[in-house]
Amino acid sequence: MSILNPHFSKRLISWYLDNKRDLIWRKTVSPYHIWLSEIMLQQTRVAQGLPYYLKFINAYPTVQDLANSPEDEVLKLWQGLGYYSRARNLHATAKRVTEEMNGVFPDNYKDLLKLKGVGEYTASAIASICFNEPQAVVDGNVYRVLSRVFGVSTPINKGNGPKEFKNLAQQLIDKEQPGTFNQAIMEFGARHCVPKNPNCNSCIFNDVCVAFKKNEVEGLPVKIKAKPVKKRYFNYLVVLSDNENTILKQRIGKGIWHKLYEFPLIETLEEVDIETLKNLPQFQDFSENLDFRSISLFNEEAVVHKLSHQHLYTRFWILETAKNNQAEIPISEINKYAVPVLIENFVSEFFENY
Repeated sequence: MSILNPHFSKRLISWYLDNKRDLIWRKTVSPYHIWLSEIMLQQTRVAQGLPYYLKFINAYPTVQDLANSPEDEVLKLWQGLGYYSRARNLHATAKRVTEEMNGVFPDNYKDLLKLKGVGEYTASAIASICFNEPQAVVDGNVYRVLSRVFGVSTPINKGNGPKEFKNLAQQLIDKEQPGTFNQAIMEFGARHCVPKNPNCNSCIFNDVCVAFKKNEVEGLPVKIKAKPVKKRYFNYLVVLSDNENTILKQRIGKGIWHKLYEFPLIETLEEVDIETLKNLPQFQDFSENLDFRSISLFNEEAVVHKLSHQHLYTRFWILETAKNNQAEIPISEINKYAVPVLIENFVSEFFENY
């Protein structure tokens, strides 16, 4: 590394200045806007995250505006972006910055880490871009660039791997322009040193890249395989009353989609037919006072909704009933509620011509 170290940041930043995308958050050093963009782009592609960023800064021009909005409204605006804990943490941090810090974000890495939902990566990004503090970011793009250029085979998701890569990035960072360096290495990983079939022949580091010389590009970075994906079977009970109302319930327990709304749910160990469903104690308890007159299956083939560590095999059961006290939400107002994209897709399809 000693041979490459003095030249690494210069090559990288030079490439970045010639090739960087014209992204709106790169035109500001406002901690609020940088924080918002970094939280949104975690585990999200720029193309997907950009429309949400624009919606948020339009709805909430300042951190105070975000803090003063209802959480349900924030979740609704976030709907479809996934990983909803990010949105809840975003709102909680906005309230703390507004109420306890007079609307002013901490100006250093150590104190930024104390904010809810702000980890090492986000704190490093804000500290370097907004306050010129030389704190190196390490994300998937950075892992890929460093592991290939320097031939690091330490697994990125186990043991001392994250710390080793953080230390390497910290040694390489340009202390005079840390924010530019951080954005450059992330951009290089996202656009040139891509996961599959990178164009190594035109790479600015191909004369020194260990992985390229050893023909190990496709094998780096090393990542220990995750646990097997868990299969879950969801049965949503979509109640339709004669007065065109339905039932939505808010998820309040731990786990996925906390505080989002959904139709009443019965989870089973496998797919069930209509008779099996009707004989389940959960269904009988739910329908006891419902007085439904018919039940039918909307989708014979389950919708498979893939999350990071679980796949949801989902079927929607339509229950028609007379007017009743349980169904309090007008069908015409379903779109006002923050729901998982799985529910949103069903609502769009089923109620389009209802």
